[in-house]
Amino acid sequence: MTHSDLAQPLREFKPTKEFFVGIDSDGCAFDTMGIKQRECFCPCMIGYFGLQPVALAARECKEFADLFSRTRGANRHKTIVRILTELLPSHPVVKKRKFQVPRFPHYCAWVNDPDSLLSNDGLKKAIDSADTNGARKELQNALQWSLHVNELVAAIVRDIPPFLFVRESLEKMYDLADICVVSATPGEALKREWAEHDIAKYTHIIAGQEMGTKKEHLALATGGKYQADHVLMIGDAPGDMKAAKENDILFYPINPGDEEKSWERFYREAFDRFISGQYAGPYEQKLIAEFDEYLPENPPWKK
Repeated sequence: MTHSDLAQPLREFKPTKEFFVGIDSDGCAFDTMGIKQRECFCPCMIGYFGLQPVALAARECKEFADLFSRTRGANRHKTIVRILTELLPSHPVVKKRKFQVPRFPHYCAWVNDPDSLLSNDGLKKAIDSADTNGARKELQNALQWSLHVNELVAAIVRDIPPFLFVRESLEKMYDLADICVVSATPGEALKREWAEHDIAKYTHIIAGQEMGTKKEHLALATGGKYQADHVLMIGDAPGDMKAAKENDILFYPINPGDEEKSWERFYREAFDRFISGQYAGPYEQKLIAEFDEYLPENPPWKK
């Protein structure tokens, strides 16, 4: 099944309300980013990409890239390439030990190709079409890493409830807005987490990485179907904001480290402003300026 086929539910979606709200999942609705990165993604990255001699430095890079920087919430493959080619080579421990960070040129080329579907299905297609053993080996390694991560997430990440005021916000929105999960997480994990906590019932569609990028999710679900100022994306990462702005829709930030305060503000104030047409402009700009201060571009060791 192709990416286009998998995205068909978004393409065929018809509005049932006047307003639309897209919500990211990991780190936004659920406090799952920390445990996923530290206990699932990072140990596998160290093992599959040969980073054992500088494991602590690799962990520091992973946490910065995925939790505390402007690439927070980015696609898993994009982050790996950033770590291997940018962050880890510049880390003082790596330099001191003269460690040569392994190079994966075929995998990096696949990740950096704008036509690549950065998912497990996309990797499988790339493996099938690889024209050298070296390329095939690198892509298979990346696929095994990604599959192992998913297995660990399924085994480890459970019983983590949504942030306070998420459920209350969903209940408040439900009668006034169509709600869609907009995420780069695999769809199977998303459906499991939202169903586990009995909040999937508030959503119309749960869109994961198999359906495309967040930008594509929003374009397919809302393009030409709502007034621009009647569509809002809620997210905790710059990529969420970028997806919103590329679709000319509004953005509400969930500030990393202050998630519950952000959701309470949404529940008590921001959603009402959105519905009443008082969200766009100075109010949204103030929230975005505040959000930008939470996520630096450069790691501490580069200062």
